[in-house]
Amino acid sequence: MRQWTIDAFASAPFRGNPACVLEPVDAWPEDAWMQALAAENNQAETAFLRRTEDPSRFGLRWFTPALEVPLCGHATLASAHMLIAELGLSAPEVTFDTLSGPLVVAREGEAYAMDFPCAEVRPVETPAGLAEALGVAPEEVWAGPFLVAILKDEAAVRAVTPDLAALKAISSAATQGRGNVAVSAVAPAGAPHAVVSRFFAPGSGIPEDPATGSLHCMLSPIFEQKLGRSRLAFHQAYPGRGGDLDCERAGDRVVLRGRAVTVMESRLRL
Repeated sequence: MRQWTIDAFASAPFRGNPACVLEPVDAWPEDAWMQALAAENNQAETAFLRRTEDPSRFGLRWFTPALEVPLCGHATLASAHMLIAELGLSAPEVTFDTLSGPLVVAREGEAYAMDFPCAEVRPVETPAGLAEALGVAPEEVWAGPFLVAILKDEAAVRAVTPDLAALKAISSAATQGRGNVAVSAVAPAGAPHAVVSRFFAPGSGIPEDPATGSLHCMLSPIFEQKLGRSRLAFHQAYPGRGGDLDCERAGDRVVLRGRAVTVMESRLRL
């Protein structure tokens, strides 16, 4: 069985977020086997694909090293890239059946456009202990599947060195979710992006994620309100890598655009 490592939301190798993607199979392997392989790969996500009778439609599941997740943007992008760039799928778009419903990915020049559900978000009072766990006081906090702390500027976002165990407990209590937290801010004038962010996901077994599609299903509606534009350029400032997403709010959906680069092809001896 072949497997590819693909950097998603990246225009060059060793940027964006790496995902491992296995070639499609006819039936799902055992859950325990998929989880064990994801732990062995030790990337933010390993993506598993199942064929259907439609050659441009696949089942898709995502596993972190610790658990299966209901939505993952970068591994969806990586899966589409693998099918199109590595296996030669010629369809204009591919549909993935997932725990978050059907997700459609279309090729747009050198990039891919993904149609994702927009997250429901709401402003909340800053949870007790969050400022101490982040090492900086948020200007405001939003809740949805996880917490988003809005900071004063990009420099503050880049400087965060959080207490991950505290973040997990605070976010889990506030959202009843897994316990993940993002920090974000409007970028300075003249920057190539409108918004900068980082994402800490200890509740998913990931200390910090390099480029997170599901995060931008929350950030897109938040910053549409703040900046008055439905289409915005986002930069996720993971130290040493960083990922770039072009996001467009469309009603109850968000179109996430990004590029991908294959960096490795391997064969499992299993």
